[in-house]
Amino acid sequence: MLKLIFILLFTLLISKAIGQSLTQTVRGKIVDQQSGSAIVGANVIILDTDPLLGGTTDVDGNFRIPDVSVGRHNLKVSFIGYEDSSIPELLVGSGKEVVLYIELRESFVQMEEVVIKATDQEKGKPLNDMALISAQSFSVEETTRYAATFDDPARAVLSLPGVTGGGDDGTNEIVIRGNSPRGVLWRVEGVEVPNPNHFAEEGSSAGAVSMLSNNMLSNSDFFTGAFPAEYGNALSGVFDINLRQGNNEKREYAIQAGLLGLAFAAEGPFSANSKGSYLVNYRYSTVDLIDKIGVEIIEPNEVVTFQDFSFKFQLPTKKAGAFSLWGIGGASSYKYKAIPQERDFIDEDSRNRMMALGLSHIYYFNDDTYLKSIISWSGLENRFLEDSLGQKIQFDESFQHAALRGSFLLNHKFNARNTLRSGVILNQLSYDLFSKFRNIRTDQLQTEVNASGNTQLWQAYTQWQNRPTEELTINTGLHFSYFGLNGNTSLEPRISGRWQFRANQALTAGLGIHSRLEPISLYLAQEQLPEGGYVQPNKSLDLTKAVHYVLGYERKLRPDLKLKTEIYYQHLYDVPIRPDFVTQPWQLINSALNARDGFTTDTLVNNGTGKNYGLELTLEKYFTNNYYFMITGSLFESRYTGADKIERNTRFNSNFATNIIMGKEFKVGKAGNNLIGINGRVIWGGGQRVVPIDLAASRANNRTIYDWDNAFERQLPNYFRMDIGIRYQRNKPKHASIIALNVQNFTGRYNVLDEFYSNRTSDIQTEEQLGLFPNISYRIEF
Repeated sequence: MLKLIFILLFTLLISKAIGQSLTQTVRGKIVDQQSGSAIVGANVIILDTDPLLGGTTDVDGNFRIPDVSVGRHNLKVSFIGYEDSSIPELLVGSGKEVVLYIELRESFVQMEEVVIKATDQEKGKPLNDMALISAQSFSVEETTRYAATFDDPARAVLSLPGVTGGGDDGTNEIVIRGNSPRGVLWRVEGVEVPNPNHFAEEGSSAGAVSMLSNNMLSNSDFFTGAFPAEYGNALSGVFDINLRQGNNEKREYAIQAGLLGLAFAAEGPFSANSKGSYLVNYRYSTVDLIDKIGVEIIEPNEVVTFQDFSFKFQLPTKKAGAFSLWGIGGASSYKYKAIPQERDFIDEDSRNRMMALGLSHIYYFNDDTYLKSIISWSGLENRFLEDSLGQKIQFDESFQHAALRGSFLLNHKFNARNTLRSGVILNQLSYDLFSKFRNIRTDQLQTEVNASGNTQLWQAYTQWQNRPTEELTINTGLHFSYFGLNGNTSLEPRISGRWQFRANQALTAGLGIHSRLEPISLYLAQEQLPEGGYVQPNKSLDLTKAVHYVLGYERKLRPDLKLKTEIYYQHLYDVPIRPDFVTQPWQLINSALNARDGFTTDTLVNNGTGKNYGLELTLEKYFTNNYYFMITGSLFESRYTGADKIERNTRFNSNFATNIIMGKEFKVGKAGNNLIGINGRVIWGGGQRVVPIDLAASRANNRTIYDWDNAFERQLPNYFRMDIGIRYQRNKPKHASIIALNVQNFTGRYNVLDEFYSNRTSDIQTEEQLGLFPNISYRIEF
C-alpha cells in the first residue's frame, strides 16, 4: 500500500504545469515594536525582483505590493530612525494573499538615508520584545514544512534544543530540560487556556491530536526557561500561541483532507466597506467518517472520534480601539467494547471536551501608550468510565473545570531606551470533581474526590526594558501570585540581558523564580479515615517553584547560518512528595516531578527538591537558496529527592537528545510556478527512566513486583526515529493545491514504550511503540 502511494505521488510530482507566470499580492502593517503604534512612511522592498517591487506604509501603517510572482522572496523593511527588518524566503502562493504584521525597533542612531542592501536575517527572534533568552518564535509555514509534525505545533517544537517527547509517540507531550510535561503553560491570544489537545487526561498538558489548527495560527513564541515577568503559573516552559487575523479585503477558503481529519476554513471582510474580518475553521475526525461508511481501519470493537472549531473576528473602530472575539474548542471520545471470547471483560468510555472564548481589546492613548484588555472564559471536562461488561463499575470519573479570566496590560514607551509594561491577571476558577474506584480488597466503590466550588488565582507583574546602549538590553521584572484556595503566595523576581558585543555575536543571560499550581483535583483529593469519613490532606499545599539560571552565546557564521549555545541550571523546591513518616518503598520515592497526568489521594508535603542542568547547542541554516537545516544537541541531567532523602533520576532524565531537520525545495513547471519540497527529520535520544522489575520476586508472586529501592535507575533503550515528508504545491490563477505525504518512523523501528512482567512467559516483556505511520493529505486554497 505504501509503495502504491509513493508511485502515485511521484507521478504527480513530475507532472509539468503549462501556463502563464502567476502573481499574488503581498501586504501588511508596520508598527513600532515597543509601543505598537503604526509607522508611517516605512519602505517595504522585495529584494530579489527585477525591477524592484516595493511600497510605502500609509497613515495607518499599511502597505501593499501587488503583482509579486509566486514562489519565495526576500522582503526588507526600513525606516529612518529604526533598525531594518527582513523576512527571508517568504512563501507567496496563488491561493491566498500574503498578509504580514511586522514590528520595527527604534534605533539610537538617526540615519540620514536608507540604503538598500542585504542584512542579517532575524528568523527565530521572539515576538515578545521582553524575551531575550531561551525563547524561539516559529511560523506556521515552518511547522508545516517539518516532516511528520502533522500540522501540530506541539510536535513541531520537539525539534528544538532541550525539548523531547514524553516517551510515547501516541501523544504530543513536551518535556523541557528534563521537567515534567505538566510544567508547561498554554496561552492563546495572551491568556491562559486549558490543555488544548484531544484525548487528554486529568492533570495532563498533552494529548493525541492538537485542537490548534494551522489554518488559524499566526507566528507564536515558545519559551524553555527564564521567561519574562508577564508569564506566571509556568514551571518549565510557555507556549504562547497567536491566532492570525482573517483577510479584511478578500474572501478566501481552504479545504484539507487527511488521515487526521477533514477541515474547512473561511476568512474575509464582513462587508465591502468594512475593515473588520472573520476567520473560522472546523475539523472532523477522518477515522470516524471512514468508519461510518463501513470501512474499518481500526478494531471493530473500538470507536474513535474528535472534532474541533475555532474562530477569530477582528473588529477595529476609529476611536474606541480594536476589538477581537475569538474562540477554540473541541471534543473527543474513545470507546472500547470488551470481547469475552478473548478473555477480555472490561469496557471503557473516555470523553474529553475543552473550550476557550475571549474578547480582546487594545486601545492606544497615544503613539507611546496602549492598554490591552482580555476577558475570557474556558472550560475543560474529562470523563472516564470503566466497567465489567456494563455490569460492574471499576472506575467512574468526571472532572469539570472552568475559569473566568480578566487580563489587563498597560505598556508605555518612554523613549528608545526605556519601556515599562505592567499588568494584572484575575482568575476565577470553578470546579466540579468526582472520582470513584472499586477497592479490590472490599469490592466496594471508594470515593477519591467529590468536590465542587470555586477559588481564585490573582497575578500581578511589572517589567522594565532598559537599553543603556545600542548593543545592550536589560529586562527586569517582578511577578506575584496569590492562590485563594489556601492563601499561599509566590513573589518572583526576574532579570535577563542581551549584549550584542559584535555585529555577529551576542551574549545572553537570564535569572528568575517561577511557580505553578498543581491540578485542582490534587488539592481537593480525599483520603478515607480508618473510622470512616474523609479528609483533604493536600488542600494547603504550596505552589511548586523553580529558580532558572541561563547563560547563552550566539554567533552568526554568515547571514543565513547561526550557532547558538545555552547552559542552564534549575533548582526546584517546594515540590510535593510524601511526608517523612511513610514506610513503604513506593511512597518514599514519590515526587510530583515524575507525574505526567492524574492526581493522588496520598498525603503530600512541600519538602521535595529537584535540579536540572545541561548544555544545548544549535546550528541552524535558514531557508535560503531553496534549502535549510537545523541540528540540535542537548546533554542534561534531571534529578530529584523524595521522602527518603536519596537523590535519584527523574522519570524524564533521558540524558541526551539530538535532532536533525532538513529540507530542499525545487521549482517545477514550465513557468516555475509550482514547488516540490522534500523534508526529513531524525530524532535520537536517551530512553525514558522506569522502575526496574524484580524478576525473581515477580515469578514467585505471579505478578509484577517492582524494585523500588532502585527506582528510575533502569533506562529504556535509546530512542531513534526517522521521518520524511514530501510536499507538492501547484499554483493556478485562482487557487493553489497542496498534496503531502508524511511518514513518521520511516524505517519502521519499534522503540520501547515500557516494560511489564508476563505470567504467560514468566519473563519481562517490552511494550513497543507505533511503527511506521504514513499520513497523506490534500489541501486546496482559493
